[in-house]
Amino acid sequence: MKASDIISLITVNNLVEKTITVERNEILKHEFAIDTDIYFIKEGSLRVFVYDDDDERNVRFGYENNLLVSLDSFLTEKPSEFIIQAIKKTTVQIIPKERFLHFIHQDEVHLRIWAAILEDLVLQQIEREKDLLISSPKERFERVLKRSPQLFQEIPHRHIANYLRMTPETLSRLKKS
Repeated sequence: MKASDIISLITVNNLVEKTITVERNEILKHEFAIDTDIYFIKEGSLRVFVYDDDDERNVRFGYENNLLVSLDSFLTEKPSEFIIQAIKKTTVQIIPKERFLHFIHQDEVHLRIWAAILEDLVLQQIEREKDLLISSPKERFERVLKRSPQLFQEIPHRHIANYLRMTPETLSRLKKS
């Protein structure tokens, strides 16, 4: 299942409830809020982060044609520590959980699509955990560059450096080498 297939299904099945524009640095989902919406990014970019004491820790990014969700809150319908913020002015289509669940339970094919989405999210999380366990900044950089080259066109380097757990200066040196 490709991203274009999911986009097509979202459009054809009228899953989008509304479209909003989130201004640069505006918070879309606040810390400790319950948020069961799925966000389809039409244009722009978002970041998901948590606070670690007073430091922000980027954990995920989304840009054009990506789906983004506060998955823990989506699944449990409980508050989440994750914060979703616009990195730049972003147009987002909102798909409510109820509408999405109704859609996936209508057809066996839709359930398989949901299973594929969840499998992809789990695999992404495993890759992320591996990245964090690798001690070499160079290896972390190379893994992310190979996996998500578009990230470096869409996301400011300070956010990528934070995501990779390195200084912006280290990221800059690695990009030059």
